[in-house]
Amino acid sequence: MAEVRFQSVRKTFGKVTAVDDVDLDVADGEFVVLLGPSGCGKTTLLRCLAGLETVDSGRIHIGNRDATDLPPRRRRISMVFQSYAVFPHLRVRDNIAFGLKMQKEPSRVIKERVESVAALLGITDLLDRYPSQISGGQRQRVAVARAIAVRSDVLLMDEPLSNLDALLRLQMRAELKALLLELGATTIYVTHDQTEALSMGDRIAVMQGGRIVQLDTPLEVYDHPTEKFVGDFVGTPPMNFLAARVEQNGGGQVAQLSGGTLPLQGVGDLVGRDLFLGIRAEAIAVEAEPSDHAIRAAVVVNEPLGSHNLITVRAGTDLLKVSAGNHFFPEPGSDVWLRLVPDKIRWIDRDSGKAVAVTRDQAVAPA
Repeated sequence: MAEVRFQSVRKTFGKVTAVDDVDLDVADGEFVVLLGPSGCGKTTLLRCLAGLETVDSGRIHIGNRDATDLPPRRRRISMVFQSYAVFPHLRVRDNIAFGLKMQKEPSRVIKERVESVAALLGITDLLDRYPSQISGGQRQRVAVARAIAVRSDVLLMDEPLSNLDALLRLQMRAELKALLLELGATTIYVTHDQTEALSMGDRIAVMQGGRIVQLDTPLEVYDHPTEKFVGDFVGTPPMNFLAARVEQNGGGQVAQLSGGTLPLQGVGDLVGRDLFLGIRAEAIAVEAEPSDHAIRAAVVVNEPLGSHNLITVRAGTDLLKVSAGNHFFPEPGSDVWLRLVPDKIRWIDRDSGKAVAVTRDQAVAPA
């Protein structure tokens, strides 16, 4: 079994707390992504698991073993680094075989494993070349092949695609996900690229300031951020956040926004509170003509992206990103009207930055 458990793990560097009391359970065969901005503690947490950093407090378990004080070589982990870390003086074949030789595997096993993982990663024809004779994407495949050849309990990946160009990164992302699905390996993957996290992971652990602020499936992290930070960080473009105050209006409620008034239903528990109304760009319908319960906004800029247009608009004092069809080209300075999809509205407390739970029947009043 290759479960991983972090229990109240803490790591400091002088006065800086890099990992702050982290608890995380990773199931056998699960692919978990540690996602966050630079300096949030994700790589330090990975290095603590690998044994490259010593924790100040807390415990780390790999399978049924307490690995907290074990040296790296006894943790039965493999690691793929951002910088490929292949040996330039060894042929590809010997790079892949390096870990197996260190484990003193028989020559027959080494040959079989090398040829097997090379075929899996499509680099069989490169086995007799040196790293200087192959491309960056191919060198990264060699690094991955070396890591999986030793069949460790846990595979660790520290931003393995960040040095590749955009097109190659897209290709490698799909290949790597398919490979890990086939292997069924327990994998912990560090990245600051939220597209990688959303497209690859079974679960995402979003980190900020050394802590995990949300741990959930990619869809839940994207659609139901538990903090404003998560909505701001995850998604391209980020979630829109509008300052709002919910007030009672006759038999219903309204959200007072800087750009107008939005009728609501089923959010009576929010009345009187100063909040942020969160909404994704694709959850806002853009119309060229005024209609009931639509908010007027002025177009700032229109960015054609091929499959759709990303339009920046100003509603009152708020700037929003909205997604429209690729046929819709409003001129900068012109007016459009915005209709918010009711069940895609998320509420964030303005003081704490934390998500506010509301009844599931919330809605914008029908036209």
